[in-house]
Amino acid sequence: MNKRDPRYDILFEPVKIGPVTAKNRFYQVPHCTGMGWLRPRMVAELRGIKAEGGWGVVCTEYCSIHPASDDTPHPSHSLWDKNDIKSHRLMTDKLHEHGALAGAELWVGGSRSANLLTHEVPMDVASMPNSNRDPYQSRAMDRNDIKELKRWHRNAALRAKEAGFDIVYVYATHHYLLDNFLNPKLNTRSDEYGGSLENRMRLIREIIEETKDAVGDKCAVAVRFTVDDGGGADGVPVHNDRMAMFEAMAELPDLWDINIRDYSLEMGVSRFTKEGALEAYMSEVKSKTSKPVVTVGRFTSPDTMVSQVKRGIVDFIGAARPSIADPFLPQKIEQGRSEDIRECIGCNICYTGDSRAVPIRCTQNPTMGEEWRRGWHPEKIDPKGSNSRILVVGAGPAGLEAALALGQRGYDVMLAEASLELGGRVSNESQLPGLSEWARVRDYRVTQLAKLANVEIYRDNKLDLDDILAIAADHVVIATGAKWRNDGYGHYHDTPMQPLTPGSAIYTPNDIMSGRLPEGRTLVYDDDGFYMASVIAEKLQQEGNEVIYLTPESKVSIWSVNNAEQPRVHRRLVELNIEIILNHGLDGFDGETATLSCAFTGRQHDIKASNVVMVTCRSSEDKLYYDLQDAIESKREGIPKTVKRIGDAEAPSIIAAATFAGHKYARELDCDIDADNPFKHDRVFFE
Repeated sequence: MNKRDPRYDILFEPVKIGPVTAKNRFYQVPHCTGMGWLRPRMVAELRGIKAEGGWGVVCTEYCSIHPASDDTPHPSHSLWDKNDIKSHRLMTDKLHEHGALAGAELWVGGSRSANLLTHEVPMDVASMPNSNRDPYQSRAMDRNDIKELKRWHRNAALRAKEAGFDIVYVYATHHYLLDNFLNPKLNTRSDEYGGSLENRMRLIREIIEETKDAVGDKCAVAVRFTVDDGGGADGVPVHNDRMAMFEAMAELPDLWDINIRDYSLEMGVSRFTKEGALEAYMSEVKSKTSKPVVTVGRFTSPDTMVSQVKRGIVDFIGAARPSIADPFLPQKIEQGRSEDIRECIGCNICYTGDSRAVPIRCTQNPTMGEEWRRGWHPEKIDPKGSNSRILVVGAGPAGLEAALALGQRGYDVMLAEASLELGGRVSNESQLPGLSEWARVRDYRVTQLAKLANVEIYRDNKLDLDDILAIAADHVVIATGAKWRNDGYGHYHDTPMQPLTPGSAIYTPNDIMSGRLPEGRTLVYDDDGFYMASVIAEKLQQEGNEVIYLTPESKVSIWSVNNAEQPRVHRRLVELNIEIILNHGLDGFDGETATLSCAFTGRQHDIKASNVVMVTCRSSEDKLYYDLQDAIESKREGIPKTVKRIGDAEAPSIIAAATFAGHKYARELDCDIDADNPFKHDRVFFE
């Protein structure tokens, strides 16, 4: 076994947090999973795997203390009663089994909770509109409400202690109720809980003290807190009230979990935010408290981690996304296997699970969320079920993952790629503005494949049907990807568009990524709604084109609301002076004029354009699959036992779906999978 690099010894020092001690400096901060109270077995196994992977502290997602903080349809955690205690025990027992501390983030939603399940009236520092734009307002809390809130929080802390948690949070950030009491713009109260800085801090101070009184004998009390007031440019913190509040309460809790006002920077995508982006905001924090401090920064490099600890920026390496991409990141560093870390690419597909109230998934780690229901472990896989030879055609994200997992199971694998470069769409897309870190999807898998003697890779090998039959593999996997369509078919037009000018004036993202670029005034038509159209527009603007971004949606890159990058995407296009046209579809283009139509009325008008880039739908490259099906039906010599298409070759989707498809194929080969019920359901069972 490799030995740990002594440069990283500091990361494995134990750190005392009040009455408990973390075994190392790796701290999985609270993050949502889309599981919570609704899927307790799934979330318990997910967190338990991280503890097995070496994380010293593993926390829940935000955990409601009372039915008046109901975040339905989001199934986050709760600590309302004894049943919740039993539910959380599933997780805390698993964490303790591997020597990790368990943290519970107690949460009070305030005006952000419409309480759609419980129908309780939301309460907050004042009567405010619901921040999710549900047609509800909170009521302003009176003194009795404040008294009740403190009782609810104390009781939830006691339940957390009974459930086996070692760290209990006071959650005073992210625009929830406790955070709103601190905000001078929102807290206009005239009683002892409003007005002056001291009064605005009073409720948080009292809750910290009462939580310590309730559970501080055995549990550490942590505070999640924002140290800047917002409003500055990226990396330029504005410290006014918040830093003064931090100083005033610096010694109250046992640990500070620090974040910043701008959530789109705190958990920004790699297109806009790089590793360690919060350092400038943290520079003064450690000098003002003797208590341990944790913050996030999408840390994947152990050198960056060590640097921040040694320079006194943090005591703990906080992580959500890196712990999702690689639950075994700490263990790999400890074992001297840093090159084996499955690095987060910063795409925030994980966050879309929370946004859409569904279980979490990860582009890099296809086992994320599947630990309990499918029994998938990120570092362990069942041995092969036969001596079959497998041919994987296409080395994009689906093909690479299939070949890797099949190879790890022990199968003899041939991976054939038509081009010289491996990676498929990942290699192409990572060349676009801001997406360079996406190449980690390719690089991790290529690095791991190089360690497997039973996997042969054939580059520059474009196989046809006769080639495949001549190989006579036992199983063939078609992972040939998909191409963008150029006919406008998509959400807005459910049939191909007419009329369209023939020839070179119509482009697709594939053209742009291959180096075929338009010249002149170019219309980028976004009927896809995710990242592609905006990065294509940015690319063309960099190349000197006058660019117009057009979409039938009400927002630029509308689906990117779900991964928290949409406002930054819009801002980037504005900063680049790219003209933006919303709520209009493209009805026609003749090489000089584009005809647009209002998405609501259908009224048409024309604009001048020399080129159009269609970002609508894609078509699977699946000819080989159907050729093989015909060969099987005609019983030709050399036909495989099975043929399977995976990833975009089956149905175009996101990269996370491609890596999942490749992994799923490899896991299930030669296994008895119930086609009607392929995984366990996390349900309440009745005797």
